[in-house]
Amino acid sequence: MKLIVGLDEITDTDGRRVGGKVVALAALHRAGIAVPATRCLTIEAYELFVEQAGLRAVISQELGRKSFADMRWEELWDVALRIRNRFIRAPVPEAIVEDLSATLRGELAQSRLAVRSSAPGEDSEGASFAGLHDSFVGVRGVGRTLDAIRGVWASLWTDRALLYRRELGIDVESSAMAVILQPLVEGSRSGIAFGAHPSDPELVAVEAVYGLNQGLVDGTIQPDRWSLDRRSARVVEHLAPPERLRMVLRGAEPTVEKLPSEQADVPPLDEANLGEVLQAVITAGELFGGPQDMEWTLADGQLVLLQSRPVTTSTSGQGDKRAWYLSLTRSVQNLLDLRDRVEHELLPAMDREATQLGSVDLGSLSSGELAKEIERRSRAHDRWVEVYSQDFIPLAHGIRLFGQFYNNVMEPEDPYEFMELLAATPLLSVHRNRELERLASRVRKDPELRRRLAAGEQGDTDFERAVEDFKQDFGDAAYASQKCFSERVQLNRLLLSMAETTAIALPRSKPDVEERSAAFLAAVEEDRRDLAERLLDLGRASYRLRDDDNIHLARLEALVLDAVSEGHRRLGGTWHEDLQPSDLDRVTQALRHPNLVVEPKQPDVGPAIEQGFQALPRQLVGQPAGPGIGTGTARVIEDVEDLFRFQAGEVLVCDAVDPNMTFVVPMACGVVERRGGMLIHGAIIAREYGLPCVTGVPDATSMVENGDSLTVDGYLGIVTVVRD
Repeated sequence: MKLIVGLDEITDTDGRRVGGKVVALAALHRAGIAVPATRCLTIEAYELFVEQAGLRAVISQELGRKSFADMRWEELWDVALRIRNRFIRAPVPEAIVEDLSATLRGELAQSRLAVRSSAPGEDSEGASFAGLHDSFVGVRGVGRTLDAIRGVWASLWTDRALLYRRELGIDVESSAMAVILQPLVEGSRSGIAFGAHPSDPELVAVEAVYGLNQGLVDGTIQPDRWSLDRRSARVVEHLAPPERLRMVLRGAEPTVEKLPSEQADVPPLDEANLGEVLQAVITAGELFGGPQDMEWTLADGQLVLLQSRPVTTSTSGQGDKRAWYLSLTRSVQNLLDLRDRVEHELLPAMDREATQLGSVDLGSLSSGELAKEIERRSRAHDRWVEVYSQDFIPLAHGIRLFGQFYNNVMEPEDPYEFMELLAATPLLSVHRNRELERLASRVRKDPELRRRLAAGEQGDTDFERAVEDFKQDFGDAAYASQKCFSERVQLNRLLLSMAETTAIALPRSKPDVEERSAAFLAAVEEDRRDLAERLLDLGRASYRLRDDDNIHLARLEALVLDAVSEGHRRLGGTWHEDLQPSDLDRVTQALRHPNLVVEPKQPDVGPAIEQGFQALPRQLVGQPAGPGIGTGTARVIEDVEDLFRFQAGEVLVCDAVDPNMTFVVPMACGVVERRGGMLIHGAIIAREYGLPCVTGVPDATSMVENGDSLTVDGYLGIVTVVRD
């Protein structure tokens, strides 16, 4: 069994041994086309590593937590995180280390390496995995090369790769990975060429950037784009980017930088360069019998082909969806730009619109005007929900990017250890909870105040001023969801409920977090410390905004509900009992036509369910999302009334923790959610309070009943159920 092979040892039938990417490089090499001097760790090397490290059982266990087909992205991210952590911590078999050491003393001596993936069947006419597996550039030395190899192996199990394989119907557990080792060709210009243009097969598409190709591949740098006539080489179209940048190696890390002024306005390719790239992609197409997706670089005046794969064609008629899966990984620069946009453009704009909408005196509007106002607020909310999906949610990738870097450096036993460095980040919901607790504490200590609030009366002047200050600070975000409360009477009810208990958890302390952060930064090699600090700051910002954006969005939702509630009040007796404030169309219809009889909404009757004996599972399996173990009585939350029944020391069981439900979290001894993922709101809040949390528990709210005794194991992701 040969663990490392060169291009001269590879034939066209070796795809299952070295992957399609290496087979293509070997064919280009035999045809006399310039390619880097490539060595390949075979599939046998991967299998040896997985077998000796006991990783096959780990993979099976993680993918078996629930039906793979039913796992949401957030759940697969958790699975991928845990698998990756085991990969990067596992020792590489001595036989591989010896062969690699010999290779780095021989063919690749003194070279800075590019370490890339080559999975069997990853690139074909039906599907392309381009960009879905990790690559590492500028790698030097046995230790860092081994780290990069494990990183490439582990990228076989990222959420994006798992999701893409699921879509293509590929058996996930049988997947394997070969690894390419190449001397890094630091070209002055790099790019991609497509032998068949997406819009016209008679055209060839070329994309090019200055510097390394990685900036183009990972989306950090926008390229110049050309469409060329394949026969005449005539430029049909040239699209320049808004700004030309380049990626270069500074120390061990790729860095994006501005171009010198004399290059900034000059495209990276001239007519001669374009002709050379065009001829190369045509030649590769003839060699492989079909149009190619080719990656290349220009170094010292020579065109070097880095890889070639078939241009993907769709078998489903829906096109290649790889771009969506690629979006699950963002570069540092991409996320820094996104953070700036969210913090300085989008959130201020959202708050300005909420303030403007909230300034409208609903009581002064006619019924027709109120109907228009409901529709206006609803449109604004829907528009911001779309922005939330497109811009706010992707920013959460800053957490995962920091987590990956942290785990690479620290190799912790707990793959979620990095979350401890994000704790104590100022979160709006935690701040809101703290202010609510201060108000509740005043109620707790003052029996007369408690009596007055219970009777629906106002408190004393100081208390009412504190309530108004609270509302001024948080606006409708204080109690902004239909699932919670939108009127003062409900706020009073909440404060009375909170006043009944003193068993309230406190947020994590900052000194402990600062100590952990300092230890992490001290462990990072000096040439990467600046990157580590930027990633830590980005991770904290992503963590904060992942929580805060829900509160900002809830404020807009509350404005819609306020307007609908005003409509409900006006309609009075004409309002059918079955109508709910969420029935916007029916509300506006009734407001515009007061004499119109609005038909009752028909209940949604699902298929009949045969009732019978259902065995209670003793253990429910989900995703570990908050470390710790807690035992308490279950409180299943299905409507707002359940929130007010919550008692200190109970286990919060729900479909998902709504941002405006978090006032009960500090009273809980553990959290169990049906919705899964480390980055969902409930998991973030639970960790902030140091509570054990298990997410992604199928049918959590139906399998658990109020009064069940639950033990929540946030380390293993197991909920033990005991029912009298």
